[in-house]
Amino acid sequence: MKAQENFSAAVNYKTEPTENINFNEINVSLLFNKKIGSKSTITNTLEYSNLKVDYDLDRYESFENLDQLNQIQNKFQFAHDITDKTKLIFSVTPTANFQQNLDFSDLTVLGSFEIQQQLNSKIAINIGAARSTAFGYPRFMPVLSLNYKINDQSGVLIGFPNSRISYSNNERNKFSLTNSFNGNFYHLDTQNYLTDTASKAVLSQMTSAFEFERNVDTNWFLNFKAGYDFNKKYNLIDNDNHKVYDFNTGNGYILGIGIKYKQ
Repeated sequence: MKAQENFSAAVNYKTEPTENINFNEINVSLLFNKKIGSKSTITNTLEYSNLKVDYDLDRYESFENLDQLNQIQNKFQFAHDITDKTKLIFSVTPTANFQQNLDFSDLTVLGSFEIQQQLNSKIAINIGAARSTAFGYPRFMPVLSLNYKINDQSGVLIGFPNSRISYSNNERNKFSLTNSFNGNFYHLDTQNYLTDTASKAVLSQMTSAFEFERNVDTNWFLNFKAGYDFNKKYNLIDNDNHKVYDFNTGNGYILGIGIKYKQ
């Protein structure tokens, strides 16, 4: 599980039901990783995801056609060792988020810039900035984390937007407790869902979860995820990112399963 990941292909499925709306997402990704010289590494990740939204039609009958949301994105990351203890990490992520009909106006560019400093053999810190959808629609925000390696089997990552405690009882199993701020947005094809000013659907939440990954064969991995979404929001917004409709979904649990081929 600690081997260099030069190529991987993964399929993940997750369900996030709430009281009146169920969210079901399938995600497919391809990752390529290559070392350039002795100090630089490039990583490219291509992803497609489809989010299916199932409404309680007694409450949301006028939104029954707003049931398929799609995303295609490509993340290119460049990492360079400035010194033995300092690393520069830069990424750019063009993303197309759309309802059903894809056009050039659906394209958005995200990205990040970070510096990683290794303080000693066990502690490293990351600091930087990112244009991210962690709170729904794209915005600039700081990125900060502290990574502490307890021993060869366990470690702690404390930061924003992601935190994690991980433990491996052997070379095949990895257990994690995670907390993340995550979200996304989608451009709408039409503007007739309640108000003609709605141009995007936006989702955001804070997710706390237990995750388990199992190396079932030399190159094959299975992963399972169970957790809960806090402060979950599903809104429609206008072109100025002002809220025009709130679905008031409430919080709910999350279940996920995935399979990955890695070499």
